[in-house]
Amino acid sequence: MSITAEKKTEVIKEYATKEGDTGSPEVQVAILTNRISQLSEHMQVHKKDFHSRRGLLAMVAKRRKLLDYLKSKDEERYQKTIKALGIRR
Repeated sequence: MSITAEKKTEVIKEYATKEGDTGSPEVQVAILTNRISQLSEHMQVHKKDFHSRRGLLAMVAKRRKLLDYLKSKDEERYQKTIKALGIRR
């Protein structure tokens, strides 16, 4: 389950810190959050899809690591990102 190129471009434009930014933690977390929400919907329908469940757990772990990194480097950007994405901790 991946997101469409148009949706990915939209997300990148919304969370980029500067022009052409695709690698900042904010952008990476936003893209992962989008993919996680799509895969979560898939998992509600297909409860026994254990291969997708493993991928979902890996994405959640990767997002958590990126958020931990962002929090250690800049608390303000971290708070702004989780508030904008609606992620709670």
